[in-house]
Amino acid sequence: MPEVLTKYPDVVLRVLQGNDARCGPRVTPRILQQCPRDRFCTLETGEICVYGLPDIPKMTQIRSEELAAVVCPPKTSAAAAVPGGLESIGLALVFFLGFGIGRLLGRRTAQKG
Repeated sequence: MPEVLTKYPDVVLRVLQGNDARCGPRVTPRILQQCPRDRFCTLETGEICVYGLPDIPKMTQIRSEELAAVVCPPKTSAAAAVPGGLESIGLALVFFLGFGIGRLLGRRTAQKG
């Protein structure tokens, strides 16, 4: 039997009730016994537990870690995406810094001589 995650659990419960689902504390779950009674519905074809976003830790079929892996997948860093990554940037920076210092010192020696 499914657990349903939605931003609008009250709306989903009303939709289910409008389609012949029996919902609420007076209905006894046979399978989804961990479902909060005010979020439980049963139909001819099965049971449904409707969770809102704040209820994610209460879900029994989907763990928070599984949901997080889908919602916030690990990102590759910009350094890993560029061949050579930060090493190339660092070398280029040192090269241009050295080039600039060399030009500056070259001008000073030319002015003295």
